[in-house]
Amino acid sequence: MSDFGVPSPDPTAIGDTSTPPFARLPDPETLFARRADRFRTLAKGADLGPYLDFLGRLCDVQDAVQDGLPDVPPPPPEVIARAKAHAMPPIDRTAAVADESFMAIFDRLVARAREVDMPDAARAALARVADADATARVAMAEAVVANRIPVEALAEHVFAAAAVQVHFARLAAALDATRLVPVGEGACPACGGPPVSSMVVGWPGAHGNRFCVCSTCRTAWNHVRVKCCLCGETKGISYREIEGGDGVVKAEVCEACAAQVKILYQVKDPDLDPVADDVATLALDIKMRDEGIRRGGVDPFLIGW
Repeated sequence: MSDFGVPSPDPTAIGDTSTPPFARLPDPETLFARRADRFRTLAKGADLGPYLDFLGRLCDVQDAVQDGLPDVPPPPPEVIARAKAHAMPPIDRTAAVADESFMAIFDRLVARAREVDMPDAARAALARVADADATARVAMAEAVVANRIPVEALAEHVFAAAAVQVHFARLAAALDATRLVPVGEGACPACGGPPVSSMVVGWPGAHGNRFCVCSTCRTAWNHVRVKCCLCGETKGISYREIEGGDGVVKAEVCEACAAQVKILYQVKDPDLDPVADDVATLALDIKMRDEGIRRGGVDPFLIGW
């Protein structure tokens, strides 16, 4: 397993001609703790500070609920072979949120989240999730993985999404990255989820390459630059940022689908996180929306945008 938010840019890698891996899997043992730290850093002095701080505490819960969980076995060889042969993701999104291991994670997350300081509205939403039976919780998770979250229950689904992220990161970490293959534009090769954002990385052997990052399991997959992460179009691509920005987070805008997905230049700042920095740059989404460009990246912590 590997976590791809840690390696610093390698200044000796300029001109590196190594072939980057197609996919890089998440490391759930470090993923959520590091994301929590990033949220706390971004919260300092930010307009969204209270929300970012809350999400940092929720990520701490995501990290803690994994303590003592049994290892996730990899899918059977025949499942992997069939997925590769038919260019399908080996993780079945619908089945994954109905199994017992997911429900155990959801139960743990709800119990631990009760100990977290949070706004009254979030606590009321957590109480509704706690009162929901297993069927209702599965329905919440299914709405998250289908990206069809009802607007009248946005807050409840933040907690469902947090449980889904933990479960799917653990499922993805059990895979063999070398067996993953492209499954279509805008789809994670591990679980079929949409991208939350993309990153230009500074990893040794992949310096300057761009990877899309799954909104569900956080698997990253190599994606050529100046190409829409959603529809694959290479013409009519432009890059926008907030005036006076530092150039580390931009909106990659596609004329063909009139949408944007953020691109993070982790090669310039290795601390960037594809989810935390996406939330923290909500002002860029608002700017794009005001220009008639829809948000194409999927982030369960920005539900409603």
